[in-house]
Amino acid sequence: MSPSRRGTTVLAFAAVAAVASSDVRVRAQLGASVSPTNDVANPYNTIVGHFKLPEGRTWGSTSAVDVAPDGSTIWVAERCGANSCLDRATGRMSQLPSILKFDQSGKLSASFGQGMLIFPHGIHVDRDGNVWVTDGQDNAPTPARGGAGAARATAGGAATPGATAGAPPNGATAGAADGATGEAGRGAAGGRGQATPPRANPAASKGHQVFKFSPEGKLLMTLGEPGGANAPGYFFQPNDVITNAAGEIFVSEGHSSTPGTTARVIKFSREGKVIKEFGTFGDGPGQLNQPHALAFDSQNRLFVGDRANNRVVIFDQEGKYLDAWYQFSRPSGVYIDKSDNLYVADSESGSSNPAHGAWKRGIRIGSVRDGKVVAFIPDPVVNGTGTLAAEGVAADAAGNVYGAEVGPRQVKKYVRK
Repeated sequence: MSPSRRGTTVLAFAAVAAVASSDVRVRAQLGASVSPTNDVANPYNTIVGHFKLPEGRTWGSTSAVDVAPDGSTIWVAERCGANSCLDRATGRMSQLPSILKFDQSGKLSASFGQGMLIFPHGIHVDRDGNVWVTDGQDNAPTPARGGAGAARATAGGAATPGATAGAPPNGATAGAADGATGEAGRGAAGGRGQATPPRANPAASKGHQVFKFSPEGKLLMTLGEPGGANAPGYFFQPNDVITNAAGEIFVSEGHSSTPGTTARVIKFSREGKVIKEFGTFGDGPGQLNQPHALAFDSQNRLFVGDRANNRVVIFDQEGKYLDAWYQFSRPSGVYIDKSDNLYVADSESGSSNPAHGAWKRGIRIGSVRDGKVVAFIPDPVVNGTGTLAAEGVAADAAGNVYGAEVGPRQVKKYVRK
């Protein structure tokens, strides 16, 4: 979504951090023993309706917001006025552009991507200003998307029963670059992939890909097979994408919490060749359950929003597990700025995920240097169901915070009081 995570901003949190608990990191490793960080001060005012769409167009769901390298341009991937750019009743794609560029005043200055993305989910603007977007669903007719008895391919190629509707093959990984169907490496073991792996769902012909666009909207690279595909080469449900200083690409995959589901990060060369993958489904050290968001800090550590495990998991760039932080609640969105301020959006606690109801939804802000939560923008909806509050989060050079919301279907701006 620079070794930092998508954006430039300097936030003055030192005074608050000085009085925060000194044992946060120790407690974070204890998981469930970490007390909810709900009572931290909110130093922001909320601005609703800052971003203006063309007359007659309304906001759809969005989980994807990022800031360009200039620190002021805002990019949003939006689901065509609904929660999908595909009308499943007719099988037709919306012709609304789903990738939107805004200036600081909230004016729409460019848009593109019409007819390309079914379910834009994650967004990343790289150092050159190129825009990366993940597409997390496919266009298979609903009855063809699998059932409770559908088999699921495991990493070793065996099948296990009991997959949920639309469930991905456990071995699905990544695809070829530049829109071509090419060979892909098979993880750290280095085995060769098939030139054209069979689709995960033969009825799907679109979706489950990652696209790289120029700032003007020219398609520069495509990772993955249209409609998703079986192992060993392609995605099913890619959640987020980010690049490092060398241009290497990281994609997190797996949006289900069904045991045995794919839950991993795939690392590519800048040309789109698979280098390795890491993470397996579970809740142990280095394991993942819905790796929903990605961010880099100034030390080149990769922060993964491990949503269904209610934690942020930290790896080095080779996939070595370093730590897990629970104090930022249930992470749907993760963002790190140049000053190593960490922004984590919780859109589900107490609503989509009642079991985590002691934690309030909202955006928690802290530092990757010590792991302390020093600010909290709470969801104004106290009681609700479904995905509420921000799911995607970003911050600009002036210190303004942006929250992309799925349920409320809007992007809010938060400015310092």
